[in-house]
Amino acid sequence: MHTTRTLEAPNLSRRSLLKVGLLGTALLGTAGLTATLSGCSASTPKAGFAVLRETDLPFLQALIPVMLAGAVTPAQMPQVISGTLKNLDYSLNHLSPELLKLTVQLFDVLALPITRGPLTGVWGSWQNASAVDIQAFLERWQNSSLALLKMGHASLLQLVMMSWYSRAESWAHCGYPGPPAV
Repeated sequence: MHTTRTLEAPNLSRRSLLKVGLLGTALLGTAGLTATLSGCSASTPKAGFAVLRETDLPFLQALIPVMLAGAVTPAQMPQVISGTLKNLDYSLNHLSPELLKLTVQLFDVLALPITRGPLTGVWGSWQNASAVDIQAFLERWQNSSLALLKMGHASLLQLVMMSWYSRAESWAHCGYPGPPAV
């Protein structure tokens, strides 16, 4: 007789859902309050950007090369980072206010040492983090048992990849000939 195996769904009760929600709220609330009180969460964008702030750039400048490893040569990386940041800023500037607020909170959590270390495993500054450290952080969030960290990973991945693949220089790597001439 042939037996059929089924995948068991995770045991998610209302209680565990509330715990995750409360943990996420507490974490983001603490990070936001700490950032506001410490002056880290400046709402003014860095010169030349519409949304991205000075505090967001070290993380993004460390993250982008790790995410684009293999798609970009090391010689091209500085200009690719700059262009991807500009596209990312453009995309963030066109998000709904609520999504933008959540993204800014995510960047605040990643910028603050008090939350960055325990959540990412990167205890020093992002400028001093190695590619291995950043890859470990990404894998940690991707495989986390906390849905909030998985959502953070997915958001970062989508933001960076959309910003990179909207650039014409990325199209050749994936075999896209570009939009048809009209």
